[in-house]
Amino acid sequence: MKPSDYVKDKPVWCPGCGDFGVLRAVQQAFADLNLKQEDIVVVSGIGCSGKFSSDVMSYGFHGIHGRLLPVATGVKLANSDLTVVGIGGDGDGYSIGMNHFIHALRRNMNITYIVLDNRVYGLTKGQTSPTSDMDFPTKMAPVGSGIEPVHPISLAMAAGGSFVAQGFSSDVKELTGIIKEGIQYDGFSFINVFSPCVTFNHKNTYDWFRAHIVKLSSIEGYDPFSRAMAIEKAMDQTHLYTGLFYMDKNKKSYNTSSAYVPAVRSIAKQPLKKRDIDFKEVFS
Repeated sequence: MKPSDYVKDKPVWCPGCGDFGVLRAVQQAFADLNLKQEDIVVVSGIGCSGKFSSDVMSYGFHGIHGRLLPVATGVKLANSDLTVVGIGGDGDGYSIGMNHFIHALRRNMNITYIVLDNRVYGLTKGQTSPTSDMDFPTKMAPVGSGIEPVHPISLAMAAGGSFVAQGFSSDVKELTGIIKEGIQYDGFSFINVFSPCVTFNHKNTYDWFRAHIVKLSSIEGYDPFSRAMAIEKAMDQTHLYTGLFYMDKNKKSYNTSSAYVPAVRSIAKQPLKKRDIDFKEVFS
């Protein structure tokens, strides 16, 4: 497979949007893993990232605001043979969808969740997002929100995330590798991606991110299998780290550890015909 095999519609983002780089990384990761188009389901949320489900040549579902993860969970439960990738934004995932995010980390379903973090509401014309800096000026908050921003990586670690990573849309090579690792990981793979909004966020620009990013792979002795090291770096807000923060090689995914999954999956595999379902029979 080639990255072009996963191209469907032409994206309609603003010229220079970071989402273009993320899209290239996703398509390259699919090609490198030689995934069949019919075996992939891309679930997107509301916002600029919502276009992903129609821009990738695969099955797709464009969900409602903040409900990306419940839809992706249902897809994976119904047919665990599918590669399920959820792609949303910081507003979608860390605001109205925050509760789903926390419980998805706990549940550890075998899903890859990519969040395009541009620190602003781009689609709705530049309001403050959950990850906006306290002093970030917007039309609705000219002197900033005055609220401490959400820190996705430290939050994911505190909630028990078993695969936690961060990337930069401009570094397609590193991001592709992270996404490939996430898809291959048997569990919930969370990847936060810095994806600059060139139209409404003139503070957190490409150059600003480049000046603040430190690759975890460049830190001597860093061990992504050490939870203690991952938490230490996640809590360090003086730098923006990219790469794999943490991977738990021993934690079982919900798809392999839950006694309920075989029963649910058997429903999805049955022939399409009208029938009455006796739940006592199904879960016995």
